[in-house]
Amino acid sequence: MNLPSLEKDRFGVTADGVAVDRYTLRNAGGMMMRLITYGAAVTELWVPDRHGQMADVVLGFDELKPYEDPASNPYFGATVGRVAFRITHGRFTLDGRAYQLTLNTPPHHLHGGVRGLSRCVWQAEPGPATQGPSVRFSLLSPDGDQGYPGELKVAVLYTLTHENELRIDYTATTDRPTPVNLAHHSYFNLAGAGSGDVLGHVLQIETGSYTPLDEKKIPTGQIASVGGTPYDFRQPTPIGARMKSHAEVADGYDLSYPLDRADSTLRRAATLSEPNSGRIMEVWTTQPAIVLYTGNYLDGSIRGKGGKVYGKHAGVCLETAHLPDSVNQPNFPSIILRPGQTYRHTCIYRFSAH
Repeated sequence: MNLPSLEKDRFGVTADGVAVDRYTLRNAGGMMMRLITYGAAVTELWVPDRHGQMADVVLGFDELKPYEDPASNPYFGATVGRVAFRITHGRFTLDGRAYQLTLNTPPHHLHGGVRGLSRCVWQAEPGPATQGPSVRFSLLSPDGDQGYPGELKVAVLYTLTHENELRIDYTATTDRPTPVNLAHHSYFNLAGAGSGDVLGHVLQIETGSYTPLDEKKIPTGQIASVGGTPYDFRQPTPIGARMKSHAEVADGYDLSYPLDRADSTLRRAATLSEPNSGRIMEVWTTQPAIVLYTGNYLDGSIRGKGGKVYGKHAGVCLETAHLPDSVNQPNFPSIILRPGQTYRHTCIYRFSAH
């Protein structure tokens, strides 16, 4: 048994001269997590296997500079927003007024834009220790930031719980109506970061629906059954099991799943396991959807922690949030936050081993 602890040190200084701090959290079960104020990002997450051996199960970098470079950092461990995922042509209409956002993946807006929340240095302070050591990150996004209306106050509380959970609690308030859809973007590899691809990881997603995409990877607005498709993970299935036999997933997965019971209560959305280590990660959320992304754009050009090369499918993202492009899809749940309301979102990654 270990004593829970929280430590702070300096991770680096941005190209703009802003200091970036790092927090190290340890829980009673021996898990360890590191977070940095740049992007309110998780840089390390050490989890025991079935024999108690620890491994770092998230992709990332050893120093700050590559985190700052959009070409080398595909949102490793970051808090993404104001609105996660793609917005078609970076445009939407709210209360009769049209808005144009920055286009960081032309012709679309992705994960909050050119300088979204994942590219900012947040304020941080120790949080409550009732469930385990925690850090509270906060940020003020000004009116007009990346084209979004309204001033947005955002807070993200990370807790490494006594139950071996990475718990993330988001809140946000605004002074004008604005879309908000925050998500956590860790790339998980339960065998250990840099140990190869995740195609042998076994995945179960607790829903019978998915959102079909057009040729530009934008949701069509339909919600379809996973039955008879390569997107069906209702039963535990290796991630790579259908990639050779189905052309539509030959390159991997990048799509969203509306959850069957989306009533804002905390419930399990997915379970990921790695057979060799025995590590298991359950994903719990209050949000109406989960997005599956299998690191399809990783190509071996990125060197991560310890100099390890991150090749194709080196990690899998399981992002709980609202559906992509919800702001333009009238039959998706609304992501509009109005003055007087508080955006709330809890995501839990629960670890165990067998």
